[in-house]
Amino acid sequence: MSTAPDHQSAPIPILLREDHEGVVTLTLNRPQQFNALSEAMLEALQTQLDALAQDEQLRCVILAAAGKAFCAGHDLREMRATPQLDYYQDLFRRCSKVMQSIQNLPVPVIARVQGIATAAGCQLVGSCDLAVASEEARFAVSGINVGLFCATPSVALTRNVSIKRAFEMLVTGKFIDAATAADWGLINRAVPEQELDSAIAVLSAQIVARSPTAIRYGKAMVYRQKQMSLGDAYDYAADVMARNIMEHDAGEGIDAFLEKRAPRWAPK
Repeated sequence: MSTAPDHQSAPIPILLREDHEGVVTLTLNRPQQFNALSEAMLEALQTQLDALAQDEQLRCVILAAAGKAFCAGHDLREMRATPQLDYYQDLFRRCSKVMQSIQNLPVPVIARVQGIATAAGCQLVGSCDLAVASEEARFAVSGINVGLFCATPSVALTRNVSIKRAFEMLVTGKFIDAATAADWGLINRAVPEQELDSAIAVLSAQIVARSPTAIRYGKAMVYRQKQMSLGDAYDYAADVMARNIMEHDAGEGIDAFLEKRAPRWAPK
Protein backbone atom coordinates (compact mmCIF):
# COMPACT_ATOMS: atom_id res chain seq x y z
CA MET A 1 0.00 0.00 0.00
CA SER A 2 1.34 3.42 -0.94
CA THR A 3 2.10 5.87 1.85
CA ALA A 4 2.45 8.84 -0.52
CA PRO A 5 0.08 11.74 0.14
CA ASP A 6 -2.88 12.25 -2.18
CA HIS A 7 -1.53 15.67 -3.12
CA GLN A 8 1.69 17.55 -2.72
CA SER A 9 1.82 20.51 -0.38
CA ALA A 10 2.51 23.85 -2.04
CA PRO A 11 6.01 25.12 -1.32
CA ILE A 12 6.23 27.85 1.29
CA PRO A 13 7.23 31.15 -0.34
CA ILE A 14 10.60 32.44 0.83
CA LEU A 15 9.45 36.03 0.34
CA LEU A 16 5.99 37.15 1.37
CA ARG A 17 4.22 40.25 0.08
CA GLU A 18 1.34 42.16 1.63
CA ASP A 19 -0.27 45.25 0.07
CA HIS A 20 -2.31 47.78 2.02
CA GLU A 21 -3.30 51.20 0.70
CA GLY A 22 -0.05 51.93 -1.09
CA VAL A 23 2.19 50.35 1.56
CA VAL A 24 3.86 47.09 0.54
CA THR A 25 5.43 44.81 3.14
CA LEU A 26 8.01 42.31 1.92
CA THR A 27 8.85 39.66 4.52
CA LEU A 28 11.93 37.44 4.33
CA ASN A 29 10.54 33.99 5.11
CA ARG A 30 13.39 31.57 5.81
CA PRO A 31 13.21 31.67 9.61
CA GLN A 32 14.95 28.32 10.11
CA GLN A 33 17.91 29.59 8.07
CA PHE A 34 17.87 32.99 9.83
CA ASN A 35 16.59 34.50 6.58
CA ALA A 36 19.95 34.06 4.87
CA LEU A 37 20.21 35.62 1.42
CA SER A 38 20.27 32.51 -0.72
CA GLU A 39 20.33 32.75 -4.51
CA ALA A 40 16.59 32.14 -4.52
CA MET A 41 16.00 34.88 -1.92
CA LEU A 42 18.05 37.39 -3.92
CA GLU A 43 16.11 36.49 -7.05
CA ALA A 44 12.77 36.85 -5.24
CA LEU A 45 13.78 40.23 -3.82
CA GLN A 46 14.98 41.49 -7.19
CA THR A 47 11.77 40.40 -8.89
CA GLN A 48 9.65 42.23 -6.34
CA LEU A 49 11.82 45.36 -6.38
CA ASP A 50 11.70 45.53 -10.18
CA ALA A 51 7.90 45.28 -10.07
CA LEU A 52 7.58 47.86 -7.31
CA ALA A 53 9.73 50.33 -9.22
CA GLN A 54 7.01 50.45 -11.89
CA ASP A 55 4.08 50.81 -9.44
CA GLU A 56 2.83 54.41 -9.57
CA GLN A 57 0.44 53.78 -6.67
CA LEU A 58 3.26 52.73 -4.35
CA ARG A 59 3.82 55.02 -1.36
CA CYS A 60 6.11 53.11 0.98
CA VAL A 61 7.83 49.72 1.32
CA ILE A 62 8.47 47.89 4.60
CA LEU A 63 11.17 45.23 4.60
CA ALA A 64 10.53 42.74 7.40
CA ALA A 65 11.54 39.21 8.37
CA ALA A 66 9.95 36.16 9.94
CA GLY A 67 11.37 34.41 12.99
CA LYS A 68 14.00 35.47 15.49
CA ALA A 69 16.58 36.85 13.03
CA PHE A 70 16.21 39.69 10.56
CA CYS A 71 18.91 38.38 8.21
CA ALA A 72 22.15 36.50 8.87
CA GLY A 73 23.77 37.48 5.58
CA HIS A 74 24.63 35.18 2.70
CA ASP A 75 23.86 31.46 2.78
CA LEU A 76 27.33 30.09 3.63
CA ARG A 77 26.47 26.45 2.88
CA GLU A 78 25.23 27.41 -0.56
CA MET A 79 28.34 29.53 -1.15
CA ARG A 80 30.73 26.72 -0.20
CA ALA A 81 28.99 24.33 -2.59
CA THR A 82 30.36 26.22 -5.60
CA PRO A 83 33.93 27.38 -4.88
CA GLN A 84 34.49 29.19 -8.17
CA LEU A 85 35.55 32.79 -8.71
CA ASP A 86 33.03 33.53 -11.46
CA TYR A 87 30.24 32.15 -9.27
CA TYR A 88 31.19 34.38 -6.34
CA GLN A 89 31.61 37.44 -8.56
CA ASP A 90 28.14 36.89 -9.99
CA LEU A 91 26.62 36.26 -6.55
CA PHE A 92 27.99 39.45 -5.02
CA ARG A 93 27.06 41.39 -8.16
CA ARG A 94 23.46 40.20 -7.83
CA CYS A 95 23.39 41.04 -4.13
CA SER A 96 24.75 44.51 -4.86
CA LYS A 97 22.03 45.01 -7.47
CA VAL A 98 19.36 44.20 -4.88
CA MET A 99 20.84 46.74 -2.46
CA GLN A 100 20.98 49.43 -5.14
CA SER A 101 17.45 48.61 -6.28
CA ILE A 102 16.22 49.36 -2.75
CA GLN A 103 17.83 52.79 -2.89
CA ASN A 104 16.64 53.36 -6.45
CA LEU A 105 12.98 52.78 -5.58
CA PRO A 106 11.15 56.10 -5.86
CA VAL A 107 9.55 55.75 -2.40
CA PRO A 108 10.95 55.30 1.13
CA VAL A 109 11.91 51.80 2.23
CA ILE A 110 11.73 51.06 5.97
CA ALA A 111 13.62 48.15 7.52
CA ARG A 112 11.66 46.49 10.33
CA VAL A 113 14.46 44.85 12.30
CA GLN A 114 13.24 42.43 14.96
CA GLY A 115 16.43 40.39 15.45
CA ILE A 116 20.07 40.04 14.46
CA ALA A 117 21.26 41.59 11.20
CA THR A 118 24.72 40.37 10.28
CA ALA A 119 27.03 40.74 7.25
CA ALA A 120 24.80 41.16 4.17
CA GLY A 121 21.88 41.39 6.59
CA CYS A 122 23.46 44.47 8.12
CA GLN A 123 24.06 45.69 4.57
CA LEU A 124 20.34 45.24 3.90
CA VAL A 125 19.49 47.49 6.87
CA GLY A 126 22.03 50.08 5.76
CA SER A 127 20.61 50.08 2.23
CA CYS A 128 17.11 50.99 3.40
CA ASP A 129 16.17 54.66 3.67
CA LEU A 130 14.83 54.26 7.19
CA ALA A 131 15.14 51.57 9.86
CA VAL A 132 13.33 50.92 13.12
CA ALA A 133 14.55 48.09 15.31
CA SER A 134 13.52 46.21 18.38
CA GLU A 135 15.68 46.93 21.41
CA GLU A 136 16.61 43.23 21.22
CA ALA A 137 18.11 43.55 17.72
CA ARG A 138 21.88 43.39 17.20
CA PHE A 139 24.06 44.28 14.26
CA ALA A 140 27.43 43.08 12.96
CA VAL A 141 29.53 42.68 9.83
CA SER A 142 31.01 39.45 11.04
CA GLY A 143 32.54 37.92 7.91
CA ILE A 144 35.97 38.56 9.39
CA ASN A 145 35.22 35.83 11.96
CA VAL A 146 35.34 33.23 9.16
CA GLY A 147 38.23 34.82 7.29
CA LEU A 148 36.15 36.93 4.93
CA PHE A 149 36.21 40.74 5.01
CA CYS A 150 32.68 42.09 4.53
CA ALA A 151 33.61 44.20 1.52
CA THR A 152 30.17 44.69 -0.05
CA PRO A 153 28.43 45.23 3.32
CA SER A 154 31.07 47.88 4.08
CA VAL A 155 29.71 50.02 1.24
CA ALA A 156 26.33 50.43 2.93
CA LEU A 157 27.79 50.53 6.43
CA THR A 158 30.24 53.36 5.72
CA ARG A 159 27.44 55.39 4.15
CA ASN A 160 25.52 55.23 7.43
CA VAL A 161 28.13 55.43 10.20
CA SER A 162 31.54 57.07 10.55
CA ILE A 163 34.50 55.33 8.96
CA LYS A 164 36.23 54.62 12.28
CA ARG A 165 33.15 53.05 13.81
CA ALA A 166 32.47 51.06 10.65
CA PHE A 167 36.08 49.90 10.35
CA GLU A 168 36.13 48.66 13.93
CA MET A 169 33.03 46.58 13.25
CA LEU A 170 34.55 45.27 10.02
CA VAL A 171 37.88 44.15 11.48
CA THR A 172 36.59 42.78 14.80
CA GLY A 173 33.25 41.29 13.78
CA LYS A 174 31.81 42.53 17.05
CA PHE A 175 28.08 43.10 17.53
CA ILE A 176 26.53 46.41 18.46
CA ASP A 177 23.16 46.64 20.16
CA ALA A 178 20.16 48.53 18.84
CA ALA A 179 20.72 51.57 21.06
CA THR A 180 24.27 51.90 19.72
CA ALA A 181 23.07 51.39 16.14
CA ALA A 182 20.62 54.27 16.64
CA ASP A 183 23.31 56.48 18.19
CA TRP A 184 25.68 55.76 15.30
CA GLY A 185 23.05 56.38 12.61
CA LEU A 186 22.65 52.84 11.26
CA ILE A 187 18.98 52.87 12.30
CA ASN A 188 16.55 55.68 13.11
CA ARG A 189 15.44 54.40 16.48
CA ALA A 190 15.18 51.39 18.76
CA VAL A 191 11.89 50.62 20.48
CA PRO A 192 10.64 47.90 22.84
CA GLU A 193 9.81 44.74 20.91
CA GLN A 194 6.09 45.03 21.64
CA GLU A 195 6.08 48.54 20.15
CA LEU A 196 7.90 47.71 16.92
CA ASP A 197 4.83 47.26 14.73
CA SER A 198 3.14 50.40 16.05
CA ALA A 199 6.32 52.43 15.50
CA ILE A 200 6.53 51.18 11.91
CA ALA A 201 2.83 51.92 11.38
CA VAL A 202 3.21 55.49 12.65
CA LEU A 203 6.23 56.14 10.43
CA SER A 204 4.64 54.68 7.29
CA ALA A 205 1.39 56.59 7.98
CA GLN A 206 3.35 59.84 8.23
CA ILE A 207 4.93 59.12 4.84
CA VAL A 208 1.61 58.23 3.22
CA ALA A 209 0.07 61.46 4.57
CA ARG A 210 2.63 63.56 2.67
CA SER A 211 2.64 64.47 -1.00
CA PRO A 212 3.64 61.41 -3.05
CA THR A 213 4.98 63.69 -5.77
CA ALA A 214 7.25 65.59 -3.38
CA ILE A 215 8.57 62.39 -1.81
CA ARG A 216 9.44 60.93 -5.21
CA TYR A 217 11.28 64.12 -6.13
CA GLY A 218 13.03 64.13 -2.78
CA LYS A 219 14.27 60.57 -2.47
CA ALA A 220 16.04 60.59 -5.83
CA MET A 221 17.52 64.03 -5.14
CA VAL A 222 18.93 63.21 -1.70
CA TYR A 223 21.01 60.27 -2.89
CA ARG A 224 22.16 61.87 -6.14
CA GLN A 225 23.39 65.11 -4.52
CA LYS A 226 25.55 63.16 -2.05
CA GLN A 227 27.86 62.24 -4.91
CA MET A 228 28.32 65.86 -6.07
CA SER A 229 30.52 68.75 -5.09
CA LEU A 230 28.87 71.36 -2.86
CA GLY A 231 28.27 73.80 -5.70
CA ASP A 232 26.92 71.15 -8.06
CA ALA A 233 24.70 69.78 -5.30
CA TYR A 234 23.11 73.18 -4.71
CA ASP A 235 22.60 73.76 -8.45
CA TYR A 236 20.97 70.36 -8.80
CA ALA A 237 18.83 70.77 -5.67
CA ALA A 238 17.64 74.21 -6.79
CA ASP A 239 16.51 72.81 -10.13
CA VAL A 240 14.71 69.89 -8.46
CA MET A 241 12.98 72.24 -6.01
CA ALA A 242 11.91 74.57 -8.84
CA ARG A 243 10.45 71.65 -10.78
CA ASN A 244 8.76 70.31 -7.64
CA ILE A 245 7.09 73.66 -6.88
CA MET A 246 5.57 73.66 -10.37
CA GLU A 247 3.68 70.46 -9.53
CA HIS A 248 0.05 70.48 -8.40
CA ASP A 249 0.85 69.22 -4.92
CA ALA A 250 3.18 72.08 -4.05
CA GLY A 251 0.65 74.71 -5.08
CA GLU A 252 -2.11 72.85 -3.28
CA GLY A 253 0.01 72.38 -0.18
CA ILE A 254 0.95 76.05 0.04
CA ASP A 255 -2.64 77.16 -0.56
CA ALA A 256 -3.89 74.73 2.09
CA PHE A 257 -1.34 76.06 4.59
CA LEU A 258 -2.35 79.68 3.92
CA GLU A 259 -6.05 78.79 4.10
CA LYS A 260 -5.55 76.72 7.27
CA ARG A 261 -7.01 73.50 5.84
CA ALA A 262 -5.80 69.99 5.06
CA PRO A 263 -4.18 69.61 1.62
CA ARG A 264 -5.73 67.41 -1.06
CA TRP A 265 -2.84 65.70 -2.82
CA ALA A 266 -3.16 64.65 -6.44
CA PRO A 267 -3.61 60.89 -6.76
CA LYS A 268 -0.69 59.07 -8.36
